[in-house]
Amino acid sequence: MELSAVLMPSPEGGYVAFNPETGTTTQGETVEEALSNLREATELYLEEFPLTIAGRPLLTSFQVPEHA
Repeated sequence: MELSAVLMPSPEGGYVAFNPETGTTTQGETVEEALSNLREATELYLEEFPLTIAGRPLLTSFQVPEHA
């Protein structure tokens, strides 16, 4: 099963990793560690809450004014 991962730099250092399909979130000191931790957390989640994916997610971006 192919799922999405969104990684953001953490203010404390390292990365926060988020899977939008399941809502699982974790962190790691490196991109590789954050992805590994996200994979493990998502596998554990899916053991309890199986997921049926209807299609691939669409990742895009948008802009807002800096002082919004």
